Amino acid sequence: MRGVFLLLGLVGLCNASVLTVNDEIHMRSKRSSESEMTRIRNMSPSDRPNCQPGVTPPKIQVDTTERLSDLRNRFTAAGIHGYLVPSEDAHQSEYPSNYDLRREFISGMSGSAGRAVVLQNKAALWADGRYFLQAEDELDCHWILMKLGEEGVPTVTEWIEANLMDGQSFGVNTYLIKNVEWDEMSKDLAKKGITLKGVTPDLIDQIWTSGRPDQPNSPINALPLKYSGKSWQDKINNMHVAMAEKEADIMIVTGLDETAWLFNLRASDIDYNPFFLSYAIVNRAANTTILYIKSATSKLTASPTDAATTETVQQHLNTGASGSCSGRTGMCVTVKEYSNQQLQNDISSAVSTTTGYVWVSFGCSRAVYSSITAERVIQDNTPIALQKAQKNTVEQQGMRNSHIRDAVALIKFMAKLEKEVKEGKHWTEVKAAADLKKHRMAVKDNRGLSFSTIAGSGSNGAVIHYFPTNDTDKDITTSDMLLLDSGGQYLDGTTDVTRTFHFGTPTAYEKECYTRVLMGHVDLADFVFTGGHLGREIDSIARRPLWDVGLQYRHGTGHGIGMYLSVHEGPGRISLSHSSFISDEPLNEFQFFSDEPGYYEDGQFGIRLENIVMVKKATTKYQFPGTTFLTFETVTMVPYEPHLIVKELLSQQEVNWINAYHKTVQDTIGPLLADDALAASWLSARTKHMTLENETGSGNQQTAFLSLVAFAFVTHFIL
Repeated sequence: MRGVFLLLGLVGLCNASVLTVNDEIHMRSKRSSESEMTRIRNMSPSDRPNCQPGVTPPKIQVDTTERLSDLRNRFTAAGIHGYLVPSEDAHQSEYPSNYDLRREFISGMSGSAGRAVVLQNKAALWADGRYFLQAEDELDCHWILMKLGEEGVPTVTEWIEANLMDGQSFGVNTYLIKNVEWDEMSKDLAKKGITLKGVTPDLIDQIWTSGRPDQPNSPINALPLKYSGKSWQDKINNMHVAMAEKEADIMIVTGLDETAWLFNLRASDIDYNPFFLSYAIVNRAANTTILYIKSATSKLTASPTDAATTETVQQHLNTGASGSCSGRTGMCVTVKEYSNQQLQNDISSAVSTTTGYVWVSFGCSRAVYSSITAERVIQDNTPIALQKAQKNTVEQQGMRNSHIRDAVALIKFMAKLEKEVKEGKHWTEVKAAADLKKHRMAVKDNRGLSFSTIAGSGSNGAVIHYFPTNDTDKDITTSDMLLLDSGGQYLDGTTDVTRTFHFGTPTAYEKECYTRVLMGHVDLADFVFTGGHLGREIDSIARRPLWDVGLQYRHGTGHGIGMYLSVHEGPGRISLSHSSFISDEPLNEFQFFSDEPGYYEDGQFGIRLENIVMVKKATTKYQFPGTTFLTFETVTMVPYEPHLIVKELLSQQEVNWINAYHKTVQDTIGPLLADDALAASWLSARTKHMTLENETGSGNQQTAFLSLVAFAFVTHFIL
């Protein structure tokens, strides 16, 4: 019995010891949490290089003093203590119209991505690696710069939690935030007693009353079948099939690229993107389709403004002059005036007459999502997004053809630019961008640029998404690297190509960096992989040559691209980063992506090489049962710079790929330059056969082995 009491006593001591240890762990965790919250709370604009005493502000820095004051003065009436200003519009567009650049207005940062948060006494902006340098120069010293991905940088929610108190409210316009993002932020803030509150009308709209561009309202034109490859009627039928598979009666279409693709319509409401402000409701149960556009009545009957078509929008959609389908035979689209309230009313009406699910995309705003009973919602990539990404045979050939014509324009421009720079003629980034635009606009079926040309000389090239302005313009000389990233919109395709040049004598380091970027670029283009893989599982293939020597780049390796649509198209992408607000899809046959590794030396130079590639089935020596092997077909037709290549770093397999590519470029583009001797000579000088002094084949094996190691590493990490 004495042993029992002794044992019980020991157990008691052990329990007491455990409690003491647990208490200590809890206290340490609490102290650590409090310490971390204090660190976040103490973050300040004074941490930034441009906000140090005595530093002269950059010319492009924007004074936001009055704007911030005006916004904060509206907090009390709105019942909030802070406000989120996203980059996106009501359609969650990556590139909104100039009217919708609210985040740029309040912060001064003009990059396409970012989040601005304004509290009563603080303001912070979150930017990814593409915009670190740009944001540092454009933000004034009212703003804390949060560099996403860097150690110690809090999330938007963490920073709000550290700076607001229990019982306070944080506001956002519910049309400008994805529902998935709203849900996550709302739950996290609620744990700290902070309420996420919808605010309408938008507070930025209330203060941005001077100098604001008008809301866009451009003409809409039908895209002929010879370019689209599939009628809108067939596309609607395909939507019904996909919806039936998920028992969805209704699909709400909110993405501007999705409405443009679904109805084979194009416009110019968004710079560089052939879109128009719109929503759509596809009702499988009622067999009806509604499209919402601005100035609906007048646009339906207006004469086409694009010479490629003779159809009015009314004729194209087989609707009445008023937008009604009453009395029409065959498939018809009802057209109504673009209005958030009208859309929500029609959603409520449609949902009340069906019992099936309602399909919305991950880009659906909180405002639209809240019009539907949550239990009836399917939130997933829409069948529009998936079918749009997988190009039909007409679109595939159109993409090839447009890239060939685009290459001719770019090569003619580059031959001229290099010759004149070497002759000492004065060229600047702004002048180069303008001249290249002229070359592209002269190309058959061109409908403008696909984005603002990135022409970065020397240190400007290190700003990943830089575009030249009069305030930042630099000379293009024989002393610096030149990064040129540009593209065009054509009736049969969208292009995006990047090449890096040096018109003088590059340093050994610049040449090594260029070569390693080229190696990764080629390794990815030549890679064979099994079907079903996500882009993030092969991204590291392009990074391996840079990782080998301790170099890196702060952006994804590849984005999807549309067919006379957006230069950045989802849902697939080739990127190590992952967001809970985006659903990646496996790489699939006939999808088009960019292949664009790079390297950026702050304050010195930038290097990026970008081709557009199409996923296709690979031809392999053997065929393992039940397995599909995929690879890429390169559609960009522009050569690389031989005098920037360190051949000794290349494997034989990489050399073979470059030689084969250059032969294809020469054979395809050469005959199209018969009218321009300078451009023809420029091209032939860059497509000469390359040889290695010791072609032993060991490099080939090494490349294959290292690629396999990189792939295995990432797959293991993801799993």
